Formats: sequence, C-alpha cells, structure tokens
Amino acid sequence: MLGEMRRKEILEYIANSKIPVSGAALAKRFQVSRQVIVQDIALLRAKDWEILSTNRGYLMNHPKSVERIFWVCHNGDQIEEELNAVVDLGGVVLDVAVQHQVYGELRAPLNIRSRRQVQQFLEDIQSGRSKPLTNLTSGHHCHKICAESEEILDMIEETFKKMGIFEK
Repeated sequence: MLGEMRRKEILEYIANSKIPVSGAALAKRFQVSRQVIVQDIALLRAKDWEILSTNRGYLMNHPKSVERIFWVCHNGDQIEEELNAVVDLGGVVLDVAVQHQVYGELRAPLNIRSRRQVQQFLEDIQSGRSKPLTNLTSGHHCHKICAESEEILDMIEETFKKMGIFEK
C-alpha cells in the first residue's frame, strides 16, 4: 500500500474510532512498523489534521460542528473559488457527490479544510490523473460541509448565492 493511501486510511480509521487507537494497533492493521505510523501521523498533522496523542493512543480532535448539504452548479473554472470560499469562512468540505442518471449517487470524500488542501486538490485534478465528478453532470453537484456554527453555514450559503452557483 502506498504511503498516501495508507495515510488516508489511517485518518479515516482514527476519525471513526470512538476510543483512542494505539500506534501498535495501527502498525499491525497496516502492516508497517510503529515508526512508519509515527511518521504518517506527523505528515497528517502537517496537512492540518488535528490528531491528538494520548497515553492510550491517537484521537481526532472533533470540535463541535454542524453539517449541511449544499447543491451547487458551476464550471470547472470555479472550483478553486468555491472551495476557497468555504475554507476562508471556516468551513470544511467533507465530500462531493453527484446524482448520475445511470449509476445513481456517486460520492467522494474530500476533507478540505485549508487553502493549501484546495491547492493540492487542484494540482491532482490538473495533473490529469483524474477529472472532477461534476464533469459527469454538467457541473451539478453537492457538497457536505461542516462548520462550528449554523451562522458559518449561512455565510457560506450567502457567498454561494453571490457567486451565482447556489442551487438549494
């Protein structure tokens, strides 16, 4: 398993755990050394993930948050503006989804919480390794976005309306 994929899975595993996850348990699960896990956690922290170390293992720092689904429509040129608007207002873009006429709902996790992550996401798309899901639906898509308050989600909605991309 490649490092980037392993780190995504480590992040998911810790985030979904109700109890602290020990480094030894992660090392066993991902079949790597404990030192590799320590390095992976350091790299995740460098990408702004708040992972706490306790005497019993790793935990995600989950501040109180609220979520809302925003339906939007725009072309590929507005992806950066859309994502930056969310993170600048204090939101986290948890995922993106499209409603495909043949395949039904297609959803992909994003977990974008900073401008640096926006840039990394755009670089991945521009590298040609993949295309945005919205290409399948002429720009129509939705994002699950979380924030610390309903007020922040309201500000994001207003910003999307001003940008002319808000659908519902």
